[in-house]
Amino acid sequence: MSQTELIEQCKNNDRKAQLHLYRQYCEGMFIVANRFLKHTQDAEDAMQEAFINAFQKIDQYTAQVSFGAWLKKIVIHKSLDKLRAKQHNYIAIDETQLEVVADENSWETHDATTVEEVKNEIEKLPEKYRIVVILFLLEGYDHEEISEILNISSSASRTQLSRGKKKLQQALEKKHHGTGY
Repeated sequence: MSQTELIEQCKNNDRKAQLHLYRQYCEGMFIVANRFLKHTQDAEDAMQEAFINAFQKIDQYTAQVSFGAWLKKIVIHKSLDKLRAKQHNYIAIDETQLEVVADENSWETHDATTVEEVKNEIEKLPEKYRIVVILFLLEGYDHEEISEILNISSSASRTQLSRGKKKLQQALEKKHHGTGY
């Protein structure tokens, strides 16, 4: 059965089709949720809520993007909602404090740096930087998409990415050389 047929059956509230789509995407969506929440139970809850929400609103899915991309956005929103519920809201950045990202494509690290070290250091970033770094670097969203997801300006997204990248690079440099920049 094709994905299009599955989605059409889900629009008719077919539980078997929903279960098939769930099984197809649950592992990947759990990984996405867990990147943000860092707690298995919270990630599972966010993923489950996202699937429920997706199946309730599946009539809104128009196939302009893949079903996986549409679902992933819902998972990210649910994960961020859980973060907000557990912690305080994001600190608003005054527009006058915003800085321009010099070269946001430069993510160079020491040659000995492993992917695991980068992931561990990302997890240690302050939340507002960590979320933007994850959305940009790991999930592949651009600043316009990040600004929509987080309800911040594109320039705030750029600033938070820049500051997060700087903190990440300093932490990795310190790890390999014992000092920051």
